[in-house]
Parts: sequence; structure tokens; C-alpha cells
Amino acid sequence: MFLHQVGHYLPEQVVDNEHFTKLNGLSDEWIVQRTGIQLRRKAASAENSHTMGVEAVKALLDTIQVDINEVDLIVGATYTAYDAIVTLGHAVQHYLEIPDIPVVTISSACSSLLNAIEVVEGYFAMNKATKALVITSEHNTGYYNETDTVSGHLWGDGAAALLISKERISEGDLEIRALLTGGAATSGKATEAVVLRPNERGVIMPFGRDVFINACTYMPKASLQVLERCGLTAADVDYVLPHQANLRISMNVMNTLGLSAEKLISNIQYLGNTGCAGCAIGLSENWSRFHKGEKIVITVFGGGYSYGAMLLQK
Repeated sequence: MFLHQVGHYLPEQVVDNEHFTKLNGLSDEWIVQRTGIQLRRKAASAENSHTMGVEAVKALLDTIQVDINEVDLIVGATYTAYDAIVTLGHAVQHYLEIPDIPVVTISSACSSLLNAIEVVEGYFAMNKATKALVITSEHNTGYYNETDTVSGHLWGDGAAALLISKERISEGDLEIRALLTGGAATSGKATEAVVLRPNERGVIMPFGRDVFINACTYMPKASLQVLERCGLTAADVDYVLPHQANLRISMNVMNTLGLSAEKLISNIQYLGNTGCAGCAIGLSENWSRFHKGEKIVITVFGGGYSYGAMLLQK
């Protein structure tokens, strides 16, 4: 498989740490020290995971070298659904006006990007599709409680769209050399640590320490496993793009892998935790940075303790 291009969308409103200082008494220093977050984006009242996903697709259309009508599979990924029946994938299909193709939307928390790509891998393997559009979009501020002093200051909104093909389209494509996903719901407080139960309340994170420990365990573990599948080690990696949950987690992952901070790609400092869209946005932001032969590891971890890793090569 090949990743042809990525586009992303960010809402205009920027929320700084001073907002949470005034609201909750949390200082800028306190938030930065614990999370690395300085800024985050917030969707406007008329925006949602559908509208942001469509905007990300519009950004993608400006860069691709194929007719979008050649897309024969659409996979949406989000845990902040705007509509539980008409899904993100269907909203994008409606916008693009591509009829009669498979459309599915999945949710595996912040790991949904890699699970969505794995769905594409399956369709390709069964010869049911050749060009797929994957859309990740999170409207975290539509569900969060910003007065929550534990996690209210973590969340940001954003979306990204990826065009993935079975065969190479251009020399600039990134080859998806290996991909794995897994679930660690038997570990720790997996089913309690980060939850979003719309009938009860917004997103909460009552067991952040447990999340930290397991994220720091499974992301480097998955990274090494995906590298081993390709006969590589961490020393062969040029960049690591971890799930954008916490800068301290990202640095812990890099230390475990024995890699320098210069190889870390991170946007949580100015976007906050954008859920499953974070890594895809990071790919889009850094697309021109990657050079021929370079290897990029994306590694993710989410609520329910879903996890995964993917190796890309320019």
C-alpha cells in the first residue's frame, strides 16, 4: 500500500492556557509541565466532526494527482461522532458525490487512524478496492467539560484526510511497509481510564496515571514489533510520530526506543490532544520534510487501551 497525500483542517479559534487559568486556576506552567500543551484549536458553533472532515478532504483535493472519482472506498475514523447514524464516511461520500462504493466509519478511540488504514488493507487484499480515502476527525470540545481540572484543558479539535492506493501513484508516495493494531483491554484500568458516555456526561479521564503507564508500554512495544517485521531496529528510524496525548508520554516513548528528541514529530504543544486525527495532521504538516529512503514510525494508543504502529518509507 502507498500513502499518496494527506490534507488537514484546523478550526480558527485558538485557546491558550490563560483561558484555563481564569476558568480553573490552572497556571500555564502547571499545564505545560504536565502535558506540554500551550495552545489548542476549538471548533466554531457551526462546526462538527462532519464539517471538519469535509474541510480536510477539500485540502487534500488540492494536492492529489488522481481523479477523486477513482476512489472506490471511504473509511471514516472518529470517536466524537456528530451523527450516530449518518456517519463521517457517509458525510464525505455525500460531499464528493461518489455513488455506490463501500463506506464505513470506525471507532477505536485515539487509535482509530491505524485501524481505519487496516480496514483499507483488508479491502485491498480482497481486491474489493484500489484507492481509498481515510478521514480522521475529532470534535473533542463538543464533548468535553472544560471546567474539569483533570482533563478539560487537554483537548483540541481538527481533522485530516489521507488518500491511500494499492499501487504507487507517484514518486512522492510513502510506502506503508507494515502495520499492526491490537487491543489491551485486559490491562490495568482500560475500560475505566478514559471514557465518553454521552448519556451520562462528557469525556473524562479518572485514571490518567494508568493511561500514562500503559501508553508508555504499548507504543514503543508496537513500534519495535512493526520494525522487526521489516527486519529493522529503532536505529533505522528517521522520525517517530506518536499519538499526540501528552508530550511527556512522547518523550518517554523516544527514550524507551533509544532515539533522540530530534527524531520526534509533535504538534500537541499548539494543537492539544486531537484524538485519532493528531498523527494524520502531523503527517500533513510535515509532508515536505520527508526525503527519499527515510523511515517514519507512527505509533498510537487510545482509550480502551487500543494500540498500534505503522512503518512508512519515502
